[in-house]
Amino acid sequence: MSKAGIYLHIPFCRSRCSYCDFATDVYKSGAAVERYVSALTKEIEIFSQKETIDTIYFGGGTPSLLTPKQLEKILDSVYKKFSVDETAEITMEMNPATVTLETLQAYKNLGVNRASFGAQTFDDTELKRLGRKHTAQDVRETIELLRNADFDNVSFDLIAGLPRQTLQDWERNLDGALKLKPEHLSLYLLEIHEATPLAEQIRSGRQPLPDEDLAAEMYELMLEKVPIEGFRQYEISNFSLPNFESKHNSKYWTLDAVFGFGCSAHSFDGENRRWANERDTLRYFELIEKQTSAIVEQVEISTKSEYLFLGLRLTKVV
Repeated sequence: MSKAGIYLHIPFCRSRCSYCDFATDVYKSGAAVERYVSALTKEIEIFSQKETIDTIYFGGGTPSLLTPKQLEKILDSVYKKFSVDETAEITMEMNPATVTLETLQAYKNLGVNRASFGAQTFDDTELKRLGRKHTAQDVRETIELLRNADFDNVSFDLIAGLPRQTLQDWERNLDGALKLKPEHLSLYLLEIHEATPLAEQIRSGRQPLPDEDLAAEMYELMLEKVPIEGFRQYEISNFSLPNFESKHNSKYWTLDAVFGFGCSAHSFDGENRRWANERDTLRYFELIEKQTSAIVEQVEISTKSEYLFLGLRLTKVV
C-alpha cells in the first residue's frame, strides 16, 4: 500500500506575479507569518488521522520566506502527528533571491532534501513583465547556493507561451536551464486565469493574446531538446534525470492520499473523498483560531474516472 503525502501551503510572497491564480498574500510583516505558522501547526495537531507519510511538500506562495525557526516549528508538528518515513522526500519551493547560503544550510539540516524554484524565464524583460522580482542572474546564483549547501535534488520551472515570447526566446530559455544541470525540470505552457493581472492586461490590449500554435511549437521543441541531456519525460510537463521524479507530485496523478494544511490546501484520502480549506488567509485564521477546522468544501469522487484521466498525464501505464 502506498504511503501518504503532506502538503503545507505558505501563502506569502514579496509581490504578486501577473499570471498567478494561487492563494497568496503579499508579505507585509513577520508578525503575520508568525500568526500563520501558529495556525498551521494547530491545524496539523488537531488532524484526526494517524498516517504514515513519505513526502512533505512546502508550496506557496514563497515558503523560503520562512525562517529556519519557523520551518522547524512546522516540521516538529508534522513529526509529532505523523509517522514519517526515514527516507521521506521533503521539498521546499523557493524563489530566486530569497535565500542565503546560511538559510539553505539550516533548511538542509532540518531535513529539506529537495528544492524547487521558479525560474520561469531567463529573459529579464519577460521577468519584469510578469511581475517577478528576480533576475536571470539571481536564478544562476540561487542554484549555485543550493549546490554549495549540498542540495543534490534541484528542480526549477519554466513557462512557455508568454506574451511576445518567440520560439527563439524559448529555445534560449531551454538552453539556459539545461546549462545549469538541475535534476528535474517542470516546463509549463502559460495558462491565463480570470481575475489575474495578466488576464486584464490582455483584455485591455496592453499585452497580446499568446499564440496557441506557437505554444504548440514550443512544446514540440521542448520534447526534442530536453531528452538529449538525459532527461526523461514522465508526465505532461515534468522531466527528470533517472530516479529524480517528484515523489510527492506523482501521488496526485496516481491517486495516493495527500493531506493538505494551510489556506487553500486540498486533500484526498486515497479512497473517494476530497476536501479543501478556506482560501482567504484572514478567514483561515478565524476558522482555525476559533474552531477546529478550516474545511469549506467536501466532495466524494469516482476514483475510477479520476484514475483514468489523471493516468493520461503520465508516460507510463499506471
